[in-house]
Amino acid sequence: LFLVDDSKLIPQNAAHNWREGLFVIQISHPSGSSQGMDKNTAGSEQGKMGDDNRVTPMMAQYMAVKGANPGSLLFYRMGDFYELFFDDAEQASRTLGIALTKRGKHLGADIPMCGVPVHAMDHYLQKLIRHGHRVAVCEQLEDPAEAKKRGSKSVVKRDVVRLITPGTLTEDSLLDVRTTNHLACLVLLKGSGDMAVAYADISTGDFAVAATTMTRLAADMARIAPSEIVLADVLLDEEGIKQAVAIAGAAPTPLPQSRFDSQTAELRLSQHFNVATTAGFAEFSRAEVAALGSLLDYISLTQIGNMPHLRVPRREATGDGLLIDAATRQNLELSRSMQGSRSGSLLDAMDDTVTSAGSRRLAALLARPFARSDQINERLDGVSFFHDQERLTDDLRSQLAEVPDLERALARVTARRASPRDLAALSTGIGRAHAIASELARLPLPVGVGSAIGTLVQAPLELAYELQRALAETLPLLARDGGFIANGHDSELDQSRKLRDDTRSVIAGLQTHYANVTGLKNLKIKHNNILGYYIEVPQAQADGMKDETGAIIFFHRQTMAGAMRFSTAELASLEQKIAHAAERALALELDHFNAFCQRVIEARAEISSCAAALADLDALAALAHHARRCNHVRPLVDESAAFVIVQGRHPVVEAALARDGASRFIANDCKLGEDETALWLLTGPNMAGKSTFLRQNALLVVMAQMGAFVPASSAHIGVVDRLFSRVGAADDLARGRSTFMVEMVETAAILNQATARSLVILDEIGRGTATFDGLSIAWATLEYLHQHNRCRALFATHYHELTSLQASLQRLTCMTMAVKEWKGDIIFLHQVVEGAADRSYGIQAARLAGLPVSVIARAQDVLTQLEKHRDAGTKPDLLADLPLFSAPMRPQPAVPQADLLRERIATILPDNLSPRDAHELLYELKRLAERDN
Repeated sequence: LFLVDDSKLIPQNAAHNWREGLFVIQISHPSGSSQGMDKNTAGSEQGKMGDDNRVTPMMAQYMAVKGANPGSLLFYRMGDFYELFFDDAEQASRTLGIALTKRGKHLGADIPMCGVPVHAMDHYLQKLIRHGHRVAVCEQLEDPAEAKKRGSKSVVKRDVVRLITPGTLTEDSLLDVRTTNHLACLVLLKGSGDMAVAYADISTGDFAVAATTMTRLAADMARIAPSEIVLADVLLDEEGIKQAVAIAGAAPTPLPQSRFDSQTAELRLSQHFNVATTAGFAEFSRAEVAALGSLLDYISLTQIGNMPHLRVPRREATGDGLLIDAATRQNLELSRSMQGSRSGSLLDAMDDTVTSAGSRRLAALLARPFARSDQINERLDGVSFFHDQERLTDDLRSQLAEVPDLERALARVTARRASPRDLAALSTGIGRAHAIASELARLPLPVGVGSAIGTLVQAPLELAYELQRALAETLPLLARDGGFIANGHDSELDQSRKLRDDTRSVIAGLQTHYANVTGLKNLKIKHNNILGYYIEVPQAQADGMKDETGAIIFFHRQTMAGAMRFSTAELASLEQKIAHAAERALALELDHFNAFCQRVIEARAEISSCAAALADLDALAALAHHARRCNHVRPLVDESAAFVIVQGRHPVVEAALARDGASRFIANDCKLGEDETALWLLTGPNMAGKSTFLRQNALLVVMAQMGAFVPASSAHIGVVDRLFSRVGAADDLARGRSTFMVEMVETAAILNQATARSLVILDEIGRGTATFDGLSIAWATLEYLHQHNRCRALFATHYHELTSLQASLQRLTCMTMAVKEWKGDIIFLHQVVEGAADRSYGIQAARLAGLPVSVIARAQDVLTQLEKHRDAGTKPDLLADLPLFSAPMRPQPAVPQADLLRERIATILPDNLSPRDAHELLYELKRLAERDN
């Protein structure tokens, strides 16, 4: 730092702004805000702020730290509280709902302040992160007593030890144990246009990268589902990237473009993994290297030297995974329902795992199903092995249920945020892993299971045994609380604890010893605040204060009226040990803790691989258990174009029916892929089950290609490279898109990207606009799928005119949902049969929905007139044929009570009633019976 006229300018603080790569120097003029700095009395550490324009040393320190961490709420440690000041305090107060106070003045204005207790930090952090805030944690780096030694006005040293962002969480209290927490980094090389996205879950060590394109970006982001995306600030000007980030719903973290240099990234990766080159990991492109290195750089910045364990980066090849775009994921409700919750999703219905790591592994398989038949069948072989070994699987699941979350425990150890409970979890998990491996190793295993067993036995069992012997049965939440090392593990620690916890007994033992060696039964060891511990004997016996062997030397301390006081070197030493016993005991325990953590860090690669293998075994066993429980079968998956499902069922709907005790799900066949049946045109009324049938076939593809059994009597599925589903209607007001525009955008994406190996699910294309416009769009879309994409497709529609295309499109087959009519009502059979529906039964469905009787009658009149003019080939004039005010609404004749009951009972399908529905139906029938009364 260079001073210009140091009589006028005083350098006060210098801080590094990591986000912008700049150094910030804060200076003050002697006649300005720093005038009172040397006049501040001791006590600024207790939170006293300067008056008027004065700045205390503590506030100067706060401002310097805050200036180095822009964009983050600063948790400034003061004793047992984290305090926030100025704008940070106002934001935190609103978000957390805590009181906003004031303390002192700055530049003549009150300083807003609020605080949270240190022990309750996680609770408040959860709220702040959920509301999009980032937090910089500024800790005290020395004891306040040490600061006082430098002078009464000295400030305790503080600095930021961690930046907490949505993507850098490791604590279980801040995370869902069943869900991954991905931090992503997006890189676009301006010169070549290459794009890549790297992602990591620092709570588990997962680290991967994939090349992407602007077309695939939204699908990749939806699959990864990151909670935070790091990218160059200039990329947010790209509309496609901005939309992909918005679709992912992640918090964007823009950084300067200079942080995404591929050469620097290569060096950073090599240094972190201690290799000469990254070529040994995979053949990464420049964009992939830049994404991996930049992500590693951001993790290092936020963790401030305490790097968590990351596995060797893996490269995801483009053709290895089933491509599912964001709209399809949402429509099919793979991991989240339309309401955004896990409940009601396919993942929720399938998840029978017994460990949190297994649940995350299952979710990862579901997020990215395979697109190669060899990978799929290897997974299916593993599921089949456990499916056929029921007793073995049940025993394995019982053992896995006792395995702690090794991945996240290891992550906290490597990030220096572990607790003794994390060490115990690692010990238990490694021990269970070896027990599982020893039992399964005796059996003939499929390739996938065998490789997992081979990984388990490499975990450091001796370390697990040492931890088991060293750790106490009851463990504290934090290492600083002490008491986690078992008695007998360290003799010095045991002695310090004895001095700390049983001082009276130790002194009594020494007193007895001295009385015996001197022969003075009246000898006492006492204590006061001036002399400390001393030996006291009656004055008449003072001459006897000697040890006949000469081993103990008693020296005189004080003469009293009736007593003499002595001490020994041993007693003086014991006094010092007693005074520092608690401190020494804790220091010894922390030494053991740090040593064990270091040993875990040294074995992190083996432990991480063991944790991943345990998660994989749990996922395989869970899929096998689920298949047995729900009567699923192994699909035949190959490289053909077949799609033959016999008696297929919807996995989520079937599970819901079983849970509610309702009737069984009605199964249906679906046969696509042969030249004459590659495209189905499905017609039928609303509520008949078209959408359920469409979705269930798409879900069967996802389940089969993730390596799971499927709900069907049999299934033959040729590998699908891309899955598209356009089902349901919704607008996108944030981007100014109507329901129809959203429908058209998604349809355009399907027609532009679907290949001959894709599966396309389309429902009601064209319904959001005028009838003839919608029919024309649906007609052209169907022809394009048949002639250009030539993919397997299910196309549901209410435009019955499209059925005439069967005569000209050779690969098109017309199918319909079977219904029955009875006394003007319709009964849905939920069966798919060959043929075409000639009506949509919309008015009957409206009657079931409860529209007023007069509305139903009026709608029937309008429909009759429209059909009459259509058959006659004339143009209807509905205002003339159906005047609104010239003829009153037809009065509805009174229906006898008995007829009402009969009609209502005739519409009941007992097999479709859940217990709650049956209960409500009884009350409805009772009201009908009592109507005349």
